[in-house]
Amino acid sequence: MNRRLQQRQERSLLDDPRTSQTVALNHRRNKAQDHTGEIDAAAARFDYAACREEWWNPESYSLLHGTALWDGASEQQRRLLNHLYWVAYYAQIISAEIATILLNQTSAAGLASLEDFRSVCDTLDLETAQERGHIEAFKTIGEAVEAELFGERLFTYPMRSMYVETMLYADAHRVRRFWKSLQLRAFGLLSSDNAFIGCQYFTVRGLRTLNGKMIQHALAEPAMRMPDPSVTPIPSQISRLHFIDESFHFTSSCIISRDVLHSLRPPTPFERWVANRALRGCQRDHFHFSVAVKGIFWYDPALFGTIYRLLRGPAFGMGDREAREMLRRCFTEESTGIHEAYRIHREAVESYRAYVAPLEYVSPDNREMRVMAGSTLEGYLRRTRSAIARFAPAA
Repeated sequence: MNRRLQQRQERSLLDDPRTSQTVALNHRRNKAQDHTGEIDAAAARFDYAACREEWWNPESYSLLHGTALWDGASEQQRRLLNHLYWVAYYAQIISAEIATILLNQTSAAGLASLEDFRSVCDTLDLETAQERGHIEAFKTIGEAVEAELFGERLFTYPMRSMYVETMLYADAHRVRRFWKSLQLRAFGLLSSDNAFIGCQYFTVRGLRTLNGKMIQHALAEPAMRMPDPSVTPIPSQISRLHFIDESFHFTSSCIISRDVLHSLRPPTPFERWVANRALRGCQRDHFHFSVAVKGIFWYDPALFGTIYRLLRGPAFGMGDREAREMLRRCFTEESTGIHEAYRIHREAVESYRAYVAPLEYVSPDNREMRVMAGSTLEGYLRRTRSAIARFAPAA
């Protein structure tokens, strides 16, 4: 900051050389390894016929792994479930990254209203461009797979606004979705004109990315362990490249939400309230766990219709009664798959607690993740058993 001229702020990022240098180093390294061109080229080469006989993820990262459907599936059907896990998982990531694109920019606007935060804003500009590349690749592959297998969408969807429900399969009705849309719009406006709220968004982004790292490391592993990753299926290659990008994004979230925050004035009571409301909203979004796509916080009863269509389709060819019975067995009976999904959810709770522990402004209920911690295996089974009794497939 030019000390000869009067500024309206008492603190600057330049007053913290260590954090300023860390921001610059993370940006420089991310820019040097930027894989956007490789991701674009790989997605353009994707041909489902060329890799439909291969496994894209470790076997346990397959749709409905460890359930009755998996146990009774043929080898070919299991590979299909492995591919559909990739499609479904990254369909959810698309939704999250659509939100990230907007909130990166509104948060950068809030920080740009102060002196000397350009390095942070430049970091967010690069990450936003990378998110666009990720979205395009995930859409290209997911839509190609579903067009080939079903001739219609199953988990994919047309491009959408971030003000639509971020969680694709949520426990939400029309009024709840409308109210959440208003809250997201309000947060976007506040973060665009408030540096603390802009920085605090990266606490939420850090939590979301932290959970993603747990799963995405496993999805990237088949390509990462190969001396030449190009010999692996293109979806596996993209999982690896995406994981590398997101590792830098997670580092950015940590730096901005923890270190850059110290270069701002202390938050007001209103800013603390907004920050804690956002954290509580993240907890509510991440309350549920899914046996269909472990590591994703979907509300499984909202997924019944999609899985029913899959079971009735050509891949499994079940009749109505058989498909309903399979839904019941997969979602309402204890299984290896349900216990594994619940274990991952508990790991997320503990890692979220560790992430927010250094943050002084976080309220006790968010510090302890009380909302998320209230999700239990017994509660999951109670909800799915009640929902399956009411399930009526769409005509």
